Amino acid sequence: MSFQMIGMYRTPEDVATFDHHYATVHAPLAATLPGLRRFTMTHPAPGPKGKPSEYHLVSTLTFDDEASFAAALGGEVGQQAVADLSNFAAAGVTILAGPVTTLL
Repeated sequence: MSFQMIGMYRTPEDVATFDHHYATVHAPLAATLPGLRRFTMTHPAPGPKGKPSEYHLVSTLTFDDEASFAAALGGEVGQQAVADLSNFAAAGVTILAGPVTTLL
């Protein structure tokens, strides 16, 4: 069963600096995680009543299974990616991880 990690990044004070670091440092680093099968990101649109999302960016990393995920995050690249969060995600990031259930 596939296993995903979702990173929900709160809107930073300096969006341009955040976006630059994410695009040029963090995402390229995360893309080299061993066992990573898919890596997507989105900038959430406003909600149905036009209220802006509290999140600036949401990333989803997909692995074959939980063991692959654990090995990737526990390895050198994973530890570098975790350490890099303090360089650009001062507004906060929520990390969720779990097995994927396909509904449709």
